[in-house]
Amino acid sequence: MDERVAAAAYAAAWAAVGRAPEGAGRAVFRRLADRSWRTRDEGTRGLERNLRRLVGPQATDAQLRALSRAGMRSYMRYFYEMFRLSAMPPERILGDTRASGTETLEKAIADGRGAVVALPHMGNWDHAGAWITLRGIPLTTVAQRVRPESLYRRFTAHRESLGMEVLPLTGGSANTVAALARRLRGGGLVCLLADRDINGTGVEVELFGEAARVPTGPAALAMNTGAALLPVSLWYDGPRWNIRIHDEVPVADGARRSERIRRTTQDLVRVFEGAIAEHPEDWHMLQPFFERDFEEDRARRTRRETAAALEALGTADRAGVRAG
Repeated sequence: MDERVAAAAYAAAWAAVGRAPEGAGRAVFRRLADRSWRTRDEGTRGLERNLRRLVGPQATDAQLRALSRAGMRSYMRYFYEMFRLSAMPPERILGDTRASGTETLEKAIADGRGAVVALPHMGNWDHAGAWITLRGIPLTTVAQRVRPESLYRRFTAHRESLGMEVLPLTGGSANTVAALARRLRGGGLVCLLADRDINGTGVEVELFGEAARVPTGPAALAMNTGAALLPVSLWYDGPRWNIRIHDEVPVADGARRSERIRRTTQDLVRVFEGAIAEHPEDWHMLQPFFERDFEEDRARRTRRETAAALEALGTADRAGVRAG
């Protein structure tokens, strides 16, 4: 989609969803999810490719398709609620949330340690951020710098309106990692999505029996600052939001910093693995994720480029023969 078209579409959605009756809005986004699922668009195919690793070869294609339909509905529910969150009354956000493990997070903050909350792309992380700030705990997070810049600013303003401090993942005027460390050393809360290696600097871990790359930021920040590293999983239960703050993942021992970060990240991902397996329909991973998929994509690109080069060479040869 063209950048300007995308920015206009998001702007229209924010305006329309806030005004429309909730029942009608949810129905529209559910239909959008079902249309994507029926046509098996790129996003649905990507989701099914990732879910296949979770359910294994023993699951039938029909079972996988049923799971991906629930997954696309959950994914579009996230978008609907993201657009509508700023219009939701605080009592709704607090009252319809079921949370466990909050004492673990509150103790880390009260003790002045600070906490790094690490989340997979599950449920509604924007809602979780609004929920914790409404409970009186401010948070800092980072945002991927999307294009066009107007869309990035809109996402940032939306999250800031919910009470979050948002720092750019890249391209900011200050060192984002240093800023996050300062928040943690001051006893604050930092929340990071931690199951996609967006900038290509992550570490290889095992998830559902396969290699995948995930960011090392949560583990590195916990090791550098002494903050508690807390995995969090999110899922839907009917109209309610569910939040589970898991037990702290301790920073691994070892002589080498890189190995400590890798082992800590693997321990973190093991918690994600269990949470995703319990609520697979709420894991919103539509993009290539496992290393094998990236390798196959690279191989396909290489084959296409080779075929194109050979075709161009053949065309040039035929032209040379005709000229001769």
